[in-house]
Amino acid sequence: MALSPLNQRRWRNFKRNKRAFWSLLIFSVIFVLTLFAEFVANDKPILVQYRGGYYTPILNFYPETEFGGDFQTEAIYRDIEVQCLITSGGMDACFDDPEGVIEDAADGVIDTQEIAKGWMIWPPIPYSYDTTVDRPGAAPLPPNGQNWLGTDDTKRDVLARVIYGFRLSVMFTLIVTALSSLIGIFAGAIQGFFGGWLDLIFQRIIEIWASTPQIYVIIILFAILPRSFWLLVAITVFFGWMALVGVVRAEFLRARNLEYVRAARALGVGNLTIMFRHMLPNAMVATLTMLPFVITGTISLLAGLDFLGFGLPSSSPSLGELTLQAKQNLQAPWLAFTAFFAFAIMLSLLVFIFEGVRDAFDPRKTFE
Repeated sequence: MALSPLNQRRWRNFKRNKRAFWSLLIFSVIFVLTLFAEFVANDKPILVQYRGGYYTPILNFYPETEFGGDFQTEAIYRDIEVQCLITSGGMDACFDDPEGVIEDAADGVIDTQEIAKGWMIWPPIPYSYDTTVDRPGAAPLPPNGQNWLGTDDTKRDVLARVIYGFRLSVMFTLIVTALSSLIGIFAGAIQGFFGGWLDLIFQRIIEIWASTPQIYVIIILFAILPRSFWLLVAITVFFGWMALVGVVRAEFLRARNLEYVRAARALGVGNLTIMFRHMLPNAMVATLTMLPFVITGTISLLAGLDFLGFGLPSSSPSLGELTLQAKQNLQAPWLAFTAFFAFAIMLSLLVFIFEGVRDAFDPRKTFE
């Protein structure tokens, strides 16, 4: 679908803002990679070839018996015996020479031409966010060729947890920001356009609502209710929709008596059409100015709740929980550095992007 001339001008302005444009490219690459985190970091192979058949463990459940094992539970593909079953073609072939084959499997040097039975294609990082790394030593373990960013205090790969945690944080932030913005913009537009008693009543409600300590309410609710991603989204939107009400209300109060609004009313144009087709585009610059603060505040809220232990379920990959581990394990500086750079890169890229979007919507700014 072709863009309108106005949107084409906005896109040109955005591209001329090099910092915003390159931030968008870098963030898009990182985010797309994390969207396919299961294919980047996983303790299951991407593809398995066994006795002429092809299997996709990342997408499907396969019991160990599917590969000649004894158990109906899902195959543990990192287990040496399961690898041996797949690469040797079955139980009998695997244990004809158990010592040699299993030792080769443990070293990752199985000669598939010699065995000629099966093979596995692993992700670049052969660990998921909850995989316990098989390395000697006391956790947390420092970075090495096996774990590029080391492990946490339960021997889980830090890089895998950062990849999954980045995706979770961004998805949470985008969902909360989108829902909160829709509610806040609609509420602010209603207040500013109609004014009067409706505006006064709404303002008193917002003052009471805004004075409620959000983080304490979330802690109390999660002490009673089971923690989940969508419950946290709902509670955050429940308290976060007021962030944009004030600025949208002010823009609508300023514009509701301008000539083009009076002309539209005189022509019989409906209120909703005037509000969201004619007035809202003029209020977008001020609205977009506030979005970086909403986004960074949402990410900080999630990280803070996870840091305190009242955020997402403990089994979820969380950058806030990684920050807590860094605090509790000062002898493992790689945890602190990883958490710091993960947040710094994420927040900086998002702020630069939305600054570019704000300037692209501002008709007074051009970039040469």
